[in-house]
Amino acid sequence: MPVRKIAIAITLLLLHGCIKSEDFDTPNKNCSATLAPNTTFKAVKELYKGDLLLITEDLILEGFVISSDQAGNFFGTIHLQDAAENPTAGIQLLVDLRSSYLQYPLGTKVLLKLKGLYLGKQKGVFVLGGTFAAFGTTSVGRLPALKIPEHLLVVCDNPVQLAPKAIDLADIDSSLTSTLVQFSRVEVITAEQDSTYAVAETETTRTLIDCNDITIKLLNSGYANFQAQQLPSGSGTATGVLVRERNNMFLAIRDTTDLFFTQEECPDLITEFTTDSFFFTELADPNNNADARFIELYYAGNETLPLEGWSIVRYTNANTEVGASLDLSEITLAPNSFLVIAKDALEFEATFGFAPNLEAGSNSPADSNGDDNLFLIDPFGTVIDAFGRIGEDGTGTNHEFEDGKAVRSLAIERANSTYDFTEWTLYNDTGDSGTINQPQNAPEDYNPGVRD
Repeated sequence: MPVRKIAIAITLLLLHGCIKSEDFDTPNKNCSATLAPNTTFKAVKELYKGDLLLITEDLILEGFVISSDQAGNFFGTIHLQDAAENPTAGIQLLVDLRSSYLQYPLGTKVLLKLKGLYLGKQKGVFVLGGTFAAFGTTSVGRLPALKIPEHLLVVCDNPVQLAPKAIDLADIDSSLTSTLVQFSRVEVITAEQDSTYAVAETETTRTLIDCNDITIKLLNSGYANFQAQQLPSGSGTATGVLVRERNNMFLAIRDTTDLFFTQEECPDLITEFTTDSFFFTELADPNNNADARFIELYYAGNETLPLEGWSIVRYTNANTEVGASLDLSEITLAPNSFLVIAKDALEFEATFGFAPNLEAGSNSPADSNGDDNLFLIDPFGTVIDAFGRIGEDGTGTNHEFEDGKAVRSLAIERANSTYDFTEWTLYNDTGDSGTINQPQNAPEDYNPGVRD
């Protein structure tokens, strides 16, 4: 046989021997069968003492990849957890690597060589990676792409099937940050069901709610390939990585299949929020201390009331457009309880001796000088309770509380979407007849958190 034909035959034989089938897997270049883990997620986190730490010990951590950047909802981060099922801990590895899912697919068992990595916290969450310096401060940054194979090694097993930890929204624990979880019988809140997953090029939160009216924010990237898709209707399971920013918990899905909604919506969900049992009871503009301004509301219902989607808006003076808005979504009210909202929490506590439920800040609805109009708005944009009249400056009217206060009568137990002067007692400096022209001073003339 001529030499050329022999060479071609050998080449074809070698190619045939490498490819066992048409469905061959991508070769794994970082497969490791020799190293063994010698530390735990808990032990690694305990190394952190409050300052950025360069790990110098030969520590090896075993974990499973639970995030994926294939759909674009994760970027520059690989989330690892300690077990393929029933995880107890997780951590983030910051990486400068696009399409990391090709090298580290979901379910991949990995060994992370910690020596030479930095350990720190970002927004209260443990992270590992390289370093990033800006404005004289060094923090954990993305591990350069060429360094990643030196630290993140794939164990010589095929990716395993991950089993998310099934938990209720009521049982969310920050210890499960960066683990794969699944919530059952959840749905998108009614007010957002016509929305897309995210606003283009903008990190966007949407809201999931369960049949017990407990919510969690769904965190979506404006660059995800499903960004423009409409959120699903119905209810079902939501699977994803539990992520955290300080005290706020979020769910980040890998792709839209993580929302598997095949059931009907929960009965009487969200519509129960449209209640007239929640209303203003006192508005305060102390004559002697503008920083002690506050709004007091009372909830007279007998069931817990999550305020997801609720807000208070202020129409300043005679303006007909909203001048300030305060989102109440993070608040859940117990039956027969007050919601006290201060302009300045520290000044309020120093003045009245206890902390408010919420600080609204300057130029907020709680920072009214007594001639503005305030409205309580439900998740559907409906006015539930009203103080004042849109387009009418309060000065000299029967809804002025400048340098004073407006106090709801004890006989009133329901909200009123139209302002009714007869429901209120008003103290001010220049109000209309029927009001009391007597400025009020804090703390002696006020009693926040009590109806009297």
